[in-house]
Amino acid sequence: MFTITLTHGAPEYAQIVEQIRLAVARGALQPGARLEPVRALADRLGVNPSTVARAYRELEGAGVIETHGRRGTLVAAGRDAEALHSFRAARLRGLAERAVIEALAQGFAPDEIEAAFGLQLAAWREQRGPQTPPAAAHGPDRLARFAGSHDLALEALWAQVRLAHPEATFTASYVGSLDGLLALLHGEAGLAGAHILDEETGEYNLPILRRLFPGGQVCAITLAEREQGLIVAAGNPKGIHGLADLARSDLRCINRQPGSGTRTLLEHQLRLIGLTPTAIAGYDHIAATHMAVASAIAQGQADAGLGVRAAAQALGLSFRPVATERYDLVCYVADRDQPPLAPLFDLLAAGTFRRIIAQLDGYHAAHTGEVRLVG
Repeated sequence: MFTITLTHGAPEYAQIVEQIRLAVARGALQPGARLEPVRALADRLGVNPSTVARAYRELEGAGVIETHGRRGTLVAAGRDAEALHSFRAARLRGLAERAVIEALAQGFAPDEIEAAFGLQLAAWREQRGPQTPPAAAHGPDRLARFAGSHDLALEALWAQVRLAHPEATFTASYVGSLDGLLALLHGEAGLAGAHILDEETGEYNLPILRRLFPGGQVCAITLAEREQGLIVAAGNPKGIHGLADLARSDLRCINRQPGSGTRTLLEHQLRLIGLTPTAIAGYDHIAATHMAVASAIAQGQADAGLGVRAAAQALGLSFRPVATERYDLVCYVADRDQPPLAPLFDLLAAGTFRRIIAQLDGYHAAHTGEVRLVG
């Protein structure tokens, strides 16, 4: 299924163009597939029809779609397959380049990197089948280990668990969304926390989970939806209005670690507005949590950084919204009803915790506790 999801911070027509182009490039939209009429799509997305019309004109000019009067707007049968392939391949090269550069920076030789890539791909192909929770060799306390992205609502959940179930002691490691999912995959943790945007569908978490955990043996339990945006100094003295301002020479940025959902969101938004990380001073200045980002800005160590509204509010800072995202807790289905995860999820679904979430600025609890199976 193909959907379009819009976020703040980048031109809406550009987001429509990129998501349709990516869907065609990966085959989610086949030649001859009918796109929604301009007004219908505009109504569904809550935008002006001229925004959709502009996106369709750009796509038609690039040969991706065609307009056929009463037949409507269709994916072009004679679309430039080579150009679409190049577009998708460029995205992949960018991802691979980042991994290669990081390995080179750590002192590994090109031959070592090439061999490691080959081994990992071979291992991945071998694993692409139904999975079960990792063996107990990782210790009896595996289910009490959390790894993933930091979140203020998660801190509130730990506090509720300590009050209601003192015997259920969780160890939390805030390593970012992707590393948290890898810890779950490798049996180093029983619970992961993620908010990773899939750029091709505009959906959070589920597409990534389907790829990392083929066979649908994990589930996602929603912690909360939350607002992400630019955290800036109180009163916004430097007049920072959006992500494009990060390229200004008088600004210093602070960022989250590679693999974190926040950094993935930032890089996606920068691509939409055509801004490269090299144009941003401080892009490699890393903070491990949202509160660390806010603290650095409050102390004058940086002028702006992407983070949650609640972190800005906690330190009396200003906030410019960029996107609303979904934060999920992820575990193996077979582990969900085992202690200490079962009492944690019971608390998560309780009305008391929903009321706590509602008190956090920029958080929404409409889907808190909702269980989604990955399949």
